[in-house]
Amino acid sequence: MSFRLQPQAPERPNRCQLFGPGSNTKLFEKMAASAADVINIDLEDSVAPTDKDIARANTIEAINTIDWGNKYLSVRINGLDTGWWYRDVVDLMEQAGDRIDQIMIPKVGCAADVYAVDALVTAIETAKGRTKPISFEVIIESAAGIAHVEEIAASSPRLQAMSLGAADFAASMGMATTGIGGTQENYYMVRDGQNYWGDAWHWATAAIVAACRTHGVLPVDGPFGDFSDDEGFRAQAKRAATMGMVGKWAIHPKQIALANEVFTPSDEAVQEAREILQAMADAKARGEGATVYKGRLVDIASIKQAEVIVNQAEMIAGK
Repeated sequence: MSFRLQPQAPERPNRCQLFGPGSNTKLFEKMAASAADVINIDLEDSVAPTDKDIARANTIEAINTIDWGNKYLSVRINGLDTGWWYRDVVDLMEQAGDRIDQIMIPKVGCAADVYAVDALVTAIETAKGRTKPISFEVIIESAAGIAHVEEIAASSPRLQAMSLGAADFAASMGMATTGIGGTQENYYMVRDGQNYWGDAWHWATAAIVAACRTHGVLPVDGPFGDFSDDEGFRAQAKRAATMGMVGKWAIHPKQIALANEVFTPSDEAVQEAREILQAMADAKARGEGATVYKGRLVDIASIKQAEVIVNQAEMIAGK
């Protein structure tokens, strides 16, 4: 292993990020009362161009007046290729109080995109004397974004999370699909007359997780478009969790419980992890570097794996 230790990602629950448009004020109280760990009020894709100004004003009022409890409160601004994003940042930073935690930056293609927002945010924080620093989350949803994913992950100390935006990513890559995440009907191999489906998002997920873990950023799976398909959502979430992602977006309230279910370690998993830690503690007391647990070898690496599960469970329990 490199002598440069891998930095730890922020220790906060991020199992589910619930999205709602800033143009629909009826949703705000429901979002605040939901079981989602993170609330993302959207000023971008879910808001019509004619509603951008009112959505921004609605969002600022909601940040200042609604009791968001212990939610991590985030606002997705418009893309840097539009004429709206700078006003989103300026008005949020100057008019919203300290309750806002995070700005989500969509369609990030390189580190300079994050730098641009960072420079503006920092200037306003300084000018206004804001003492609570705003964090960033970026969305990888283009060919450029995935090509520059590691430099993006290292782009700013404000960066806490990174998500995969499947729909725009697929369009940018020229993928032959209109689905948002999930199984792609034509992404399969044939053997002995049987079709075997693969995961078209696997490589992008792995690239994001590796970049995030290298630089201490939380990797998050993005949207699953078919909110009538619970099993499809659960399957994609489980794959993402297995690969190291910490949570998933919910674009419909019914997806919140599914995300929380998948990204909360089960009681059985936590119990086994604790037993592995105890087995290794016993082995260490005997002067051994490895031992056998339930018929399989466990060693120092097993301790690290078990600690991830236990620490995650304790963090969620203490939220």
